[in-house]
Amino acid sequence: MGVTISVVIPARDDAEFLRRALNALTAQSRMADEVVVVDNGSSDHTAAVAREYGAVVVSEPVQGILRAAAAGFDRATGQVLARMDADSVPHPDWLERIDSVFTAPDAPTGLTGPGRFYGISRAGAWAGETFYLGGYVTWMSLFLGHAPLFGSNMAITKEAWLRIRDDVHRTDRRVHDDLDISYHLLPDMTVEYDPTLVMPISGRPFHSYEGLLRRLGWAFRTIGVNIPGHWPWQRWARRQAARRRAADEASGAQEREAF
Repeated sequence: MGVTISVVIPARDDAEFLRRALNALTAQSRMADEVVVVDNGSSDHTAAVAREYGAVVVSEPVQGILRAAAAGFDRATGQVLARMDADSVPHPDWLERIDSVFTAPDAPTGLTGPGRFYGISRAGAWAGETFYLGGYVTWMSLFLGHAPLFGSNMAITKEAWLRIRDDVHRTDRRVHDDLDISYHLLPDMTVEYDPTLVMPISGRPFHSYEGLLRRLGWAFRTIGVNIPGHWPWQRWARRQAARRRAADEASGAQEREAF
């Protein structure tokens, strides 16, 4: 038996992108059990487009990507929360692959994969995927002790969200939701990074230097507010200790079964 999956999409003034994203969700080989669109103070018809496709619409008028994502996660009812952006265009097997990962006996806490930029030049897309997204995965894996979640293409269990929801910086408008959530995953929580779980996403972050610099500023802000008490060596040590405890518990359970 599979899991129930809620797809959560924060959106602000993204009606046309959202229409394409929701069209892609209607073509999934495994349909979502629920689609939650968080209207983060839009001045266009974002909410109307969401309702047209039968999505649950959550209104979060206070702008901020983490605040919007958190509102969607709070409202969602699925056992797994699949997060994408309004400009994400998931391949038809996206939810099917998420389902297969989270129904496995050794299911992780979180699943994520890379993005592939559309709407920009081939050279720009390569640079963005190699240095911008690739650098994010490489460096933050070292900082976190596990792969970072990527907000345009990720899923976490609802159970995990309920454990960390009160600790994330949801009222800080200048943090990245995916990185902040990644920082708050507990030592016993795991993230699987699948390089083949690719998500087409808009190249609009590279349409202006101002937009790119703003996003980079959010990244450094997110690291800055989280790193006290979460220095890389501390996180690695806590995760190693959690793995040892899990191994000891598994060994103890096997010995008890033997008797």
